[in-house]
Amino acid sequence: MSPALASPVVPGRTVAVRVPATSANLGPGFDTLGLALSLYDELVVRALPEGELRIDVTGPGSEAVPRDGSHLVVRAMAYAFEAVGRRMPGVALTSSIVIPHGRGLGSSGAAVVAGLLAARGLLAGDVEFGPSLLLRLATEMEGHPDNVAPALFGGLTIAWMDEHGPQYKKLLVHRGVAPLVFVPGTIMPTSVARDLAPLQVTREDAVFNVSRSALLIAALTQSPELLLAATDDKLHQNYRAQAMPDTDKLVRALRSAGFAAVLSGSGPSVLVLADGPGRRLEAARLAASVTDTPFEPLMLAVDFKGGTVKDHTEDASQSATHAS
Repeated sequence: MSPALASPVVPGRTVAVRVPATSANLGPGFDTLGLALSLYDELVVRALPEGELRIDVTGPGSEAVPRDGSHLVVRAMAYAFEAVGRRMPGVALTSSIVIPHGRGLGSSGAAVVAGLLAARGLLAGDVEFGPSLLLRLATEMEGHPDNVAPALFGGLTIAWMDEHGPQYKKLLVHRGVAPLVFVPGTIMPTSVARDLAPLQVTREDAVFNVSRSALLIAALTQSPELLLAATDDKLHQNYRAQAMPDTDKLVRALRSAGFAAVLSGSGPSVLVLADGPGRRLEAARLAASVTDTPFEPLMLAVDFKGGTVKDHTEDASQSATHAS
């Protein structure tokens, strides 16, 4: 890596970033499949003189978010600037949290992607961040690509690793697929949920999941009527159920009623891939009577764009003028 040069980012340059929530695994596609959802964290980043840092965070859970350089968005920005040999400017970060933290909806992946896209926007015209570089940097920070790929690129993504690093393929989801997410008030740290999955599985279970993962691609892109069978899994959900009894109870009740319900990521939220908007209403009514723990139903769509960044400098300067 070349030595960091003086930052080419002029103080006052401002970018606006929008990143979708994601749901990983989708049942059998453990650490491979991910889906972008129409629930967004939005933030504005303004360049300040070097060394300055201001962070303003609002939204649910914002009281627990750090206001220093350990903020994940700021860390991701610093990682991107270092990766391309540029000195990072000071930063004023204003963000609104919408994606709930610790619920299996890719909040940490979204923060990483947001920071990388903010760096991309601030360095536009000086350094180009292509899809491969963005995915590599996001995967290095997040640890695996199944959440960051759909957050970056939108839609349904298949992510894998090879000798060249993380790779992805984006697919368009059938318009008949209607996502519904049930979000509980409790959290489940990803590290805890990951430790519950076994390191080794039987050959029969491996074959079972390979078949269901292949079927799931067909169900999501061509044949939504196959979603219930396609979302069955034997690699991780049953093992994680012990730590999330209410989530497990809800998943089992929904599947027994014919709904393609799975853990969203590592939980504790539940994702339902309904084969039509009307079926989502049925699922929500059923869920309300299943558990004592309240789950908030979110009627969402598949996000097809992924994370976006745009120059916000003129808008920011006009706001500053009006405020003065």
